[in-house]
Amino acid sequence: MAWNTERTRQLLLDAAVQEFAEHGPAGARLDRVASTAGVNKERIYQYFGNKEQLFAAVLTSALERLAEAVPMDDRLAADLPEYAGRVYDYHREHPQLIRLLHWEGLHCGDGPVAAGEQRGAHYAAKLAALAAAQKRGALSAEFAPRELLYAVIALAGWWYATPQLARLIMAESPGSARETLVRVVAKLVG
Repeated sequence: MAWNTERTRQLLLDAAVQEFAEHGPAGARLDRVASTAGVNKERIYQYFGNKEQLFAAVLTSALERLAEAVPMDDRLAADLPEYAGRVYDYHREHPQLIRLLHWEGLHCGDGPVAAGEQRGAHYAAKLAALAAAQKRGALSAEFAPRELLYAVIALAGWWYATPQLARLIMAESPGSARETLVRVVAKLVG
């Protein structure tokens, strides 16, 4: 029987998402990742290298999934409130991404980030889409594209980064939280 490398790699990534989201890079254990994936631990080293490289692969994969699910196309660049709402929806369905990003921030601080060059290029494309929407007059130019993008990412994710604050301050259901987010971003770009 032939070994399915891609399937094994994906099983390891899926198991590692949960492990790193729950325990962070320092607390994650490769033996738990392997056990959850039903794969020999040595495959982790073969496919990813060490634990830090696996974390980088997990984070990169999670960010790629968000980018595929909620692409910043011309239409959404011009409708930033809708884009924010879709990012919010994505985080509701995939809460691990926010946790992974927080763990990355705690782990690397001001040091290099996983796949920094690739991620930088991805954000540059989003910034270009926002700049084009501003140039067409479809989006207010009151704020620079980088300011808008960062604000939207922060606003859309913070509901899930600190759910206790959302409960204490907002005391609203997730549906109305999304509506609030969309209204706030609409005011920001209006």
